[in-house]
Amino acid sequence: MTAITMTALGTDTDTDAGARWRAFAAMVVRDIRVIKRDSLTLVIRSVVQPLIFVFVFAYVMPNIGQSAQAGPYASAYATILVPGTVGSTMLLTGVISVMQPLLMELTYTREIEDRLLAPLPAWAIAVEKILAGAIQSLLAGLIVFPISLVVHAHGFAPSIHVYNWPLLIGVAITGALFGASIGMLFGTIIDARRSPGLLAVGLLPLTMLGCVYYPWVALTPIHWLKIVTLFNPMVYLAEGLRASLTPEVPHLPVWAVLSCLAGGSLAAGGLAVRLFLRKVVL
Repeated sequence: MTAITMTALGTDTDTDAGARWRAFAAMVVRDIRVIKRDSLTLVIRSVVQPLIFVFVFAYVMPNIGQSAQAGPYASAYATILVPGTVGSTMLLTGVISVMQPLLMELTYTREIEDRLLAPLPAWAIAVEKILAGAIQSLLAGLIVFPISLVVHAHGFAPSIHVYNWPLLIGVAITGALFGASIGMLFGTIIDARRSPGLLAVGLLPLTMLGCVYYPWVALTPIHWLKIVTLFNPMVYLAEGLRASLTPEVPHLPVWAVLSCLAGGSLAAGGLAVRLFLRKVVL
């Protein structure tokens, strides 16, 4: 377990606010440079899985006469698929981009000790990692969005348009922060040796039951599952993107989406910071 005293954390009252802000900004810039350096990894990680799903559901199935239609809904299945694909990519990227490096820094590389020597309180280190993860989440969404628009069979083009820019921006930012906060939380409670197995077991159900490939209201015939999926954070990001990009598709109320994304970010982030402090502060 990594531990460091409060004095080394830069919590001395002599440290002025300006120095702390400069240190915080420097860490953010450093992480952005790391993202830029590893941009190919980010692209591959963001694109491969959603591209496969979009290719199968929006291109292969229509071409072989097995297109999944949206039942009573007027929009094509590809229209429903795009917001869900972007939302799932953003959430998973936010989780993984924070959780995996944090596990490495807390166990093998001990890099977290170098960060804690900065003139910042320990909680600010955790907040910065969440912010960096949210930036990666937003970038992943920007990468996947155009791909999901162009990969489809002839005659099955999705009908996507930004109907509400403030809502889209609000959903994207709160959703990215929610995913990064979950990643921070998992990074503080999961054993690094077991993380690959937990990811393999947990991420697939999270995606398949996250209203990525169907709207939440479509689960009405399976009432118990409709209720259970409300505990899946991916549902709110996918439904929020549908509300701003495809409002003609039935979706969760906007107030519910924004409340859960913002509230979830604060709850998960707050708990993650507290657990992080327990790990690194004596």
